[in-house]
Amino acid sequence: MLTWALTFFVLGVIAAVFGFGGVIGVAASIAKVIFLLCVAFVVLFSVLAFKQHKLHK
Repeated sequence: MLTWALTFFVLGVIAAVFGFGGVIGVAASIAKVIFLLCVAFVVLFSVLAFKQHKLHK
């Protein structure tokens, strides 16, 4: 999923170089949403792993 965010970021940068304004906004928005989802999953699974570790100790 993080590779998708990086892909849309690169697409946004390439579009910015060529001056496609609408494409930049869409690609940046998609990259931001995917990045935030990745961060949320990291936090969620870190909390779950911490709880699981405490249960087995």
